[in-house]
Amino acid sequence: MSNFARSRREFLAGLGGLASARLIGTALAPGLFLPEAVAALKGARRSVVITTHEYFGDIEERLDFPRAWEIQVQRMAGHDAPVLGTDEMRRRIQNPIGTRPLREIAAGKKAAIITFDDLTRPTPTYEVAPLVVEELKAAGIAEDRIVFMTSYGTHRGMEQDEVARKLGGEISRRYAWLNHNIFDNVKDVGETSYKNRIKINQTFMRADVKVTISGVKVHNSAGYGGGAKAILPGVASIETVQYNHQTIMRNYKTSGEVKVFKNDMRLDMIEAARLAKVDFSLQLVYNGKRKVCGLFAGDIVEAHHAACRVANRHYRTPTIEQADVVVVNGYPQNTQATHGIGWIRRSVREGGTGLLIIQHPQGLSSWHLLNERISGRDGRTYWDSLAAPPPALPKHAGLIVYSQYLQKQQMNKFPAGTMFAWTWEEAIRHLMARHKGDARVALYPYSCIQHGEIDLDEPPRA
Repeated sequence: MSNFARSRREFLAGLGGLASARLIGTALAPGLFLPEAVAALKGARRSVVITTHEYFGDIEERLDFPRAWEIQVQRMAGHDAPVLGTDEMRRRIQNPIGTRPLREIAAGKKAAIITFDDLTRPTPTYEVAPLVVEELKAAGIAEDRIVFMTSYGTHRGMEQDEVARKLGGEISRRYAWLNHNIFDNVKDVGETSYKNRIKINQTFMRADVKVTISGVKVHNSAGYGGGAKAILPGVASIETVQYNHQTIMRNYKTSGEVKVFKNDMRLDMIEAARLAKVDFSLQLVYNGKRKVCGLFAGDIVEAHHAACRVANRHYRTPTIEQADVVVVNGYPQNTQATHGIGWIRRSVREGGTGLLIIQHPQGLSSWHLLNERISGRDGRTYWDSLAAPPPALPKHAGLIVYSQYLQKQQMNKFPAGTMFAWTWEEAIRHLMARHKGDARVALYPYSCIQHGEIDLDEPPRA
């Protein structure tokens, strides 16, 4: 077989998520008019393998550095946590936390709905969706009365190929799925103690059995993802989300990373989930390869709290300080990879360099309905936003963004002076121009799910 034919086969396999290839900062396949080594590095080199392209093959890429450089790979505590098998996941679903088993809840009911998050979240929903369906069908709910609903809050609607990547091919073909509509088709279900009018998708509310599936990872305002977040913002109206994300955050100022128990924004979400009468919830914790290593099923609050206690130990990562170069990989949340810049701020020395990797065919997420609503006030337009570029990194650090996929609008999100590299070769040349001789490199391989050694805000136990 010719090299071209073999490369083409590997390329197509990578697109379908059927195989992964070890690369050197290249596109989806080796040998497809791409170099096998970084020409700028003459002689010996140091190499680190990272994972990129979540949902699009979860591909391994090899990053080469100068031999003289010291590379410190900062992995989270649960990097290689054992993967749960199907039988163990089924056992956990059938032995829930804080509520009855799902098949008991669903017994005698006619219609069920299951929410799932979008590709901006790493959740491997396809691992557990068949098990949820299995329980519902065992309870007697007919296949054509089981519906899946996107729970993406203020993000954009999903397309068929994206849903297949999230739910798996068989589930996405065999069961109906619906996009949530943040502007219409919502029902007022009451008011929280924070005076937030809770309006929830009325198709979701009509179901006899309501199930949510979420991933648990660090979130910069809600503490961790998952739990009640599947309802608010997940399937709530734009007005309900805006009140939660703006009014409550502004008035209470208790939100933040790993803050779950004393976070008023999160508490408002919990009240919304109670008003929505969620019957059952699954929370997934994943390892460094985006594989399920923790499953917490049951009550949407109690199961989430149990998941967060484990997540707080699992995602912890020591911070390297005063590094010459800080490399942060956007995997497995590349479409919101800018969250990883926090690691650059904490780790880089004065005058050092941060390097952000965004290796994902969808690039950065370009659409956020709440941000669009806010930024469009007073007639402001895209050109007005260009007049106020994002602030530069502190400590006079430089920033390099390595991605094969960004378009101009996405590149405009970065501060003036940012260097863009379309290949790893370009990225290394930029780094070597800024750092002559030796350099100390801190590399965070999945920066958007890692967090520092921060304790939960859990109240003292009685």
